[in-house]
Amino acid sequence: MALCLANSLIARRDFLPYDQLVRYKWWHLNGYMSSTGQCFDIGAATSDSLHEFTRRQKEFAEKNSIPLDKIDYLSDENLLKTFNVMCSEEGVAGNGALMRLAPVPLFFYKYPNEAVEYSGFSGQITHGDKKAYDACRYYGALIVATLQGETKDKLLDNDFYSKHINWFNNKPLHSDIINIAKGSYKKERGYDDGIRGKGYIVSALEAALWAFWSDQDSFKIGVLAAVNLGDDTDTTAAIYGQLAGAYYGYKNLPQQWIEQIYAKKYLETLSKWIAYQGQIWKPINISLNLSTEYNHPIIEDSTDKSIKDSHSIIKLNHISNIITLPQSNFIISLDNETSDKSQSNIYNKLSFKNTTNNKSTIQSDRTELLIDKTSDKKQEKIIIPSSFSHQSTSNYWSTYKYTDQTDNLVTWSVDNVCQWIESLGKNYYIYIDAFRKDYIDGFRLFTFINQYILTQYGITNQEHQRNILDGIQQLKQNHMSV
Repeated sequence: MALCLANSLIARRDFLPYDQLVRYKWWHLNGYMSSTGQCFDIGAATSDSLHEFTRRQKEFAEKNSIPLDKIDYLSDENLLKTFNVMCSEEGVAGNGALMRLAPVPLFFYKYPNEAVEYSGFSGQITHGDKKAYDACRYYGALIVATLQGETKDKLLDNDFYSKHINWFNNKPLHSDIINIAKGSYKKERGYDDGIRGKGYIVSALEAALWAFWSDQDSFKIGVLAAVNLGDDTDTTAAIYGQLAGAYYGYKNLPQQWIEQIYAKKYLETLSKWIAYQGQIWKPINISLNLSTEYNHPIIEDSTDKSIKDSHSIIKLNHISNIITLPQSNFIISLDNETSDKSQSNIYNKLSFKNTTNNKSTIQSDRTELLIDKTSDKKQEKIIIPSSFSHQSTSNYWSTYKYTDQTDNLVTWSVDNVCQWIESLGKNYYIYIDAFRKDYIDGFRLFTFINQYILTQYGITNQEHQRNILDGIQQLKQNHMSV
């Protein structure tokens, strides 16, 4: 997820939470930026937030007549203003928000106020509790201070927060995070004194700072200490590594470890690129409210008390030069052409054809879709597989009936999807409960299901996997042709 975040900052040359969520979704569904090519070990909170993001994308696409194959590339300023990127449920305070943080303070460290606020926001889009937001803000501030040359003693000063209060935009930290900032992690015996590398973000932050405080100025000792706490070992070490890596520097990392890193050259290039882009980034005066209003109050999960303060509405002030198409809501085609360095976020060459005052043509590499802006009812035909009992799946895909519908395939309900699974044959009936339990509707069938997910659902028969995936692909093709 840190690599997804870094790629978003580089590609967009700015902080764009919508694009970050898109890349997290790509990782979840397709293994984007994964060392194995698949998503693994995703936390429940992150998974739930990405499912919610996908659901909102579907609703947003339908509401604004945006083709679903374009929704991931949304760049229209007016539309981004109305998309709520706060996809977490209330009271979610897992450590997943903190372990991916580093690219944000690395990119924005020259501007501490922006770096600290964006650090908090980067975690909040998937982990909605105030403690997650503030843990990310505080840790982001530590990394910024490190990059600005502050000593380890100053970083671990019990008064670090009060001495850098101006970085926090007059928004106080949660009391649990203030307790850590005042040195609650400084326990000589570590584990025996109650330090735990748990999934709870407050515990994880405390454990990572304990490892940094007690590492004897050695990255290797600190990593091993973090791991040997047990519990959520990889996350504790990842959180430690962000601050310690920034402090000790690349050249002081254990060489024998560096040699074993997968895609080492790519990571080196990515690191240089994010450093370069961060050096040339500057705040501008364009104000864009990406999140609109936070639909639910931030909740302290220990007290379940609503916090009514300036967090309830969050605004970002530095998204620049986003293309708006004349009289259109559509982002049409993506040619990956890099713009002039003076312009931020203009990465997509767009093609748009306006036919009449009431009709617009959207062109893609696969189809041309005509939208009648004057009609409330979509005049479409959709493809629905006909039911069968004795046909083999090899002959199945030539068997369709056409029917007029106001909705298209991606608006299939869970029941429709389950009926489609049933139609594959009696041997597939046992899989229906898994699809129903995970609420796989038509949109999620098209965007979420892959071989890894099928395996997670207990579908290990390779022929069944192949038939389901081939069927989904055929449905996609027929949907696009219609």
